[in-house]
Amino acid sequence: MHPAKSVILFTTASGAGYGLLAWLGVLAALGGLPADRWLGLTGFGLGLGLVVLGLLASTLHLGRPERAWRAFSQWRSSWLSREGVAAVLTFLPVGLFGLIWIVAQTNSGLVGALGLLASLSCAVTVVCTAMIYASLKTIRAWSSAWTLPAYLILSALSGAVLMNLLLQLWALPLAAPYAWVVLLLLVAAVAVKLLYWREIDRGTGISSAESATGLGGLGQVRLLEAPHSESNYLMQEMGYRIARKHATKLRRIALLVGFAVPFLLIGLGQALPGIVSLAAALAAVALHTVGLAIERWLFFAEAKHVVTLYYGESRA
Repeated sequence: MHPAKSVILFTTASGAGYGLLAWLGVLAALGGLPADRWLGLTGFGLGLGLVVLGLLASTLHLGRPERAWRAFSQWRSSWLSREGVAAVLTFLPVGLFGLIWIVAQTNSGLVGALGLLASLSCAVTVVCTAMIYASLKTIRAWSSAWTLPAYLILSALSGAVLMNLLLQLWALPLAAPYAWVVLLLLVAAVAVKLLYWREIDRGTGISSAESATGLGGLGQVRLLEAPHSESNYLMQEMGYRIARKHATKLRRIALLVGFAVPFLLIGLGQALPGIVSLAAALAAVALHTVGLAIERWLFFAEAKHVVTLYYGESRA
């Protein structure tokens, strides 16, 4: 698939935003975060800002953005519509939780329970986003058992990396133990991505020209003549090609920049608290964002629609 910049921005920004908001709710409910007004303003401002940025970016990929509201009407059958409904509904518990935290400066008790509800709402929205792609049987790279876990863990991880920076900025006691959570998430995310890539590389369940035309019983099916003399929209959007050697190189860069180096930086922060730990947390956020953007680009670039079978591709 053609890796549109707007969709990459949407999935990375909104995923990180929902992840950060979810961590704010969970950690507050567990009593690990003080009801500090500036911490609340910074955390909710950053989280909601990323979510809104992502949602706005998602409309840029639409041919008629002004008609985006119509997507909400198909929530019974469309994961895209469910995502839109979930995203809007999530603003209610998150907004109320953040408002009480900032104005009343409390985040425990019933307010903490509201924070858990906000966290659950964020998770549901990310699930809906993942299912938009995982439900598409016509795109083998997305119709994978690892697509949903990858979206969830990457959202939790990107939010956790931001949460780690906030804990370092406020020099909270939770910063040291929480860094171990981030390290574990980094390892888990790498494992999930490696399993995902192994699955799509193996090519299990691949459609072929024979299965697409139903002529497999007669032998190998070959394209006699191209449907078009020039490249068209379908091939540009559905049959985007990336050389295998480039994909392998980009995978390694994504793992190194987005996961391995942040792991070392956060580990360094554990060994050297103070200004070094804060600088390491900030660098980890920047590098993880770059690596995550590369990973998202690959997620789209390596996906191929089965329609390409009718345009000369032998496998999809």
